[in-house]
Amino acid sequence: MKSAFLRTLIVALSLFMPAVCLSAKDKKKLDDRAYWCQLAYQMARPVLENMAKGELQKNMLVEVSPNWDGRSKKVTYMECFGRLMAGIAPWLSLPADDTAEGCQRGQLRTWALAAYKNAVDPQSPDYLAWRGHGQALVDAAYVAESFIRGYDALWVPLDEVTKKRYIEEFTLLRHVDPPYTNWFLFSSTIESFLAKVGADYDQFRVNTACRKVEEWYVGDGWYADGPNFAFDYYSSYVFHPMYLETLRCMIDAKANTRLDYQKYWDRELKRAQKFAIVLERFISPEGTFPVFGRSTPYRLAAMQPLALMAWYEKLPADLSNGQVRAALTQVMHRMFDHQNNYNEAGFLTIGFCGSQPNIADWYTNNGSLYMCSLAFMPLGLPASAPFWSEPAQPWTQVKAWGGLPFPKDHHRTDDIKTKDKF
Repeated sequence: MKSAFLRTLIVALSLFMPAVCLSAKDKKKLDDRAYWCQLAYQMARPVLENMAKGELQKNMLVEVSPNWDGRSKKVTYMECFGRLMAGIAPWLSLPADDTAEGCQRGQLRTWALAAYKNAVDPQSPDYLAWRGHGQALVDAAYVAESFIRGYDALWVPLDEVTKKRYIEEFTLLRHVDPPYTNWFLFSSTIESFLAKVGADYDQFRVNTACRKVEEWYVGDGWYADGPNFAFDYYSSYVFHPMYLETLRCMIDAKANTRLDYQKYWDRELKRAQKFAIVLERFISPEGTFPVFGRSTPYRLAAMQPLALMAWYEKLPADLSNGQVRAALTQVMHRMFDHQNNYNEAGFLTIGFCGSQPNIADWYTNNGSLYMCSLAFMPLGLPASAPFWSEPAQPWTQVKAWGGLPFPKDHHRTDDIKTKDKF
C-alpha cells in the first residue's frame, strides 16, 4: 500500500515538472500499456497544458512545410488541438483512478476541458481560426470526432454556453464547399454529430457523403479519394473512421431518412475489418511499415483503422488482441525510441521518423502531425480488457518470415446489400 501511495505521489508531482524523456533502454523496460501512456502523455502535455491556460498560440513552436502555400499559420493550432483530441479522447474517457496512469489521464482531461472552452471563446487568446477559410472544415471535423469518441467525458461536462458556441461554429461551416474528395466526410462527421446532440443538421450533406463514399469503394477495404484511386493512406486517415462514425451518430440520433444507416454501418464495419487485416500485414517483423502516398508525416495515423477495431473490440477473427498489440507496440518502439520526433519546445516536428521536412506537403504544418495520436485509441480500453491482458503474440509477418504457420489472405466482397427505404 505504501509503494502504491509513493508511486501516485511521484506521478502527481511529475505533472508539475517538465516531461522526462526516457532512453530507448528504459522504454523497453515498461510494459506495453505503460509505454503507450508515456508516449501519449508526452505528445499531449505541451498542447493541452498550454491551451488550458490560453497560451498555446503564444508558446507553440510552429513549423510549416518548405513549400507552404502561404495561408495563415493560425490554422496550425486548430489542426494540433482537434487531431490530438480525436486520438486521445477514448483514453481520457476512462473513469478516474489513483493509479500512476490515472493521475496523468486525469490531469490531461482537466486541461482538455479547459482547452475546449478556450477554443470557442472569442475572448480567449486561444480562440481557434474557425472562420474565413476552408481548412476549418477539416479540423472542426476532428474536434467533432473527439466529442463522438469521448461523448460522456468530454462533451457532456461542457457548460451550456460553450456547447452553444460549438454548435454555432459547426453550423457556420456549411459555408465551406468541400472538394470532391474525402472532404465530404468532414462535413458528414460534423453534421451527424449535430444530429446526435439534437441540433439542427443538414441531412443532405450526410446522405450525399454516404452515397459518394459507396461509389468510391474499390474493394478489399480500399476507397478511392474521389473519382480516381490514389495509393495512399486516406482510407486510414479519413474514410473508414469518419464513415463509421457518421453512420453511428445517425443511428444514435434515430434519424429516419432514405438511408438504412444500420445496414450501411454493418457493411462498413466489415470493410474496416478487412482493411485492418491489410494494415496488420503491412507491419514488418522489425516494426516498420511501407511509406507511400501523400501526408506521410501523419506517422502512426496510417494504422488508425487497426487501432479503431481494437478499441471497438471488433478485430476480425484472423487477428488476436495479443498480436495486434505487439505489432503496434513494435511500430511505436521503432518510430519513437530511435529518432527524436519533437522540436526543442516539445511539439511534434515535421517528418515520419524523426525530422524530415522535405517530405511535407504544401499544406503541412506541425499541428497537422497530431493525427499521429489516432493510433492510441486502444488506451480507451481498461487495462483488464483482452487487448491489454492477453499475452503478446507474433503478428503475421513475424510468422511468415519465421517459418511459422500463418493464415492465408483472400479477397472479400460485400455480402450486405441495401437500397433506399423510400
